[in-house]
Amino acid sequence: MQTYISILRGINVSGHRIIKMDALKKMCADLKFENIKTYIQSGNIVFQANEKTTQAISEILKTNIEKIFGFDVPVITLTQTELEKIVNSNPFLNDKSKDLAFFHITFLSEKPKTEYTELLKQINLKNDQFKIIDKALYLYCPDSYSNSKLTNSFIESKLKVTATTRNWKTVNQLLKMTMN
Repeated sequence: MQTYISILRGINVSGHRIIKMDALKKMCADLKFENIKTYIQSGNIVFQANEKTTQAISEILKTNIEKIFGFDVPVITLTQTELEKIVNSNPFLNDKSKDLAFFHITFLSEKPKTEYTELLKQINLKNDQFKIIDKALYLYCPDSYSNSKLTNSFIESKLKVTATTRNWKTVNQLLKMTMN
């Protein structure tokens, strides 16, 4: 069995698209996933499954969430190896002047086209910085992510891919959960 991390976008935000983590875990168990763990209420699931691709897992979860909970939720799934590579590749880690509390990773459903990435680089983002490596957009938002232009919707509109963001602490906790 492969270990997977699925990240759901836009659930349990401001009282909308509510999914209790116990109900999500039950749904995953009914799908024959094993060793299911969730982290905080924003839709982070670590589990093991026999499915062969992350795309297949995302589609299974997306379809079942819509069927059971009644709304469409974008899902991005990674293998443990992919998440480990993303964490270890953070280009901001080498700059000791940057505070880890302002690190975020936006997970992308696919690698964005270079032309879209170039257009994003031309936008005035004030103090925010980003770097894209494959399907991860690394963010440094020293004025707080909540004040950043680089929201999921903004990134999706510019890069033409599905996106969901997690702070650095959450990303590292998810990786740690894959090792237990």
